[in-house]
Amino acid sequence: MKRAIYFLLAALLLTGCGAQKQVIGFYNLENLFDTLHDEGKNDAQYLPDGQNEWTQEKYAAKLTNMASVIRAMRDANGQYHALLGVAEVENEHVLRDLVAQPSIADARYGIVHYESPDSRGIDVALLYRPDVFKVLESKPIPFDFNSDIDFDYSPEEQAAFRTRDILMVRGKLAGRMTAVFVAHLPSRLNGKGGDLRSRGAEIIYNEAMRLQRDYPGIKIAVMGDMNDDPTDESMLTWMHSAETVGEMAPDKFFSPFLSMIKNGYGTLEYRGAWNIFDIILVNDAFVHGKGPKIQKIEKDTYYGKVFKAPFMEEQEGEFKGTPFRTFSRGVFKNGYSDHYPTFIIVQ
Repeated sequence: MKRAIYFLLAALLLTGCGAQKQVIGFYNLENLFDTLHDEGKNDAQYLPDGQNEWTQEKYAAKLTNMASVIRAMRDANGQYHALLGVAEVENEHVLRDLVAQPSIADARYGIVHYESPDSRGIDVALLYRPDVFKVLESKPIPFDFNSDIDFDYSPEEQAAFRTRDILMVRGKLAGRMTAVFVAHLPSRLNGKGGDLRSRGAEIIYNEAMRLQRDYPGIKIAVMGDMNDDPTDESMLTWMHSAETVGEMAPDKFFSPFLSMIKNGYGTLEYRGAWNIFDIILVNDAFVHGKGPKIQKIEKDTYYGKVFKAPFMEEQEGEFKGTPFRTFSRGVFKNGYSDHYPTFIIVQ
């Protein structure tokens, strides 16, 4: 009898340990638009009579494809993401259609989303599992030029500039105070905009440090399409990122994908070169603090994962081996996204 009780307790302990594993990730959904016009949004090409002839059938196919990637990550990890940041979504309507897809409906994802003033009409959002993450606070953080950075934009250009808000969501992940920032930093326009992305990183970093002061021990994850690599100034200098856990300190962010890009990993390809714009960083509490900590997952060497399955890649032609996207040179390909998703695991 005692032996049976011992094994039962051991099994319960193992089950409890396994339940502490949580997946935190980010995915640029590449222009997830519905077929209806939203007032004030530049969505003309994603209408049935627009440039892309964006019909209900194409929209439905896009939703199915996006959900299939999320499901594939669930199957690979044995569980759905606890937190999944997304970018390039038109509105809350497309998010609700996405989480209702039959292949992922059992995740019962909650949604945090705000409309932002972006000139293209795209936003960022957070999908979360209510069974493991309880939302306590959320807000959009607008982009501004209140910085000592020497901007290329004139005062008039600054006043007219519109981009995505940064999303901050604070809550409890498996009982631990946790905050998530989801960003889609300003694009590379004719090779420019580095100063804008540095300002975006500065905004995130300053807000993160405020949270650390207000909530000692809070765990913070920063994720997004940064339109910069982990090796660029916005991430190295303005996000105060560290390449190794040994370099970490309370005022730094660990950048798992910094070492990965140096070793040939990528999330998107442009003119034969690979980048990792889809970056996730964590603060020191996710490295050295109590509770869940970031774990090695890729070849037991790297703390980050670039997720790609064969169905997400071009299988032939000049773009073979690159992300299988929705449109290519104006032609509907019924693909997925021009970015691969990334994730980390905390346990």
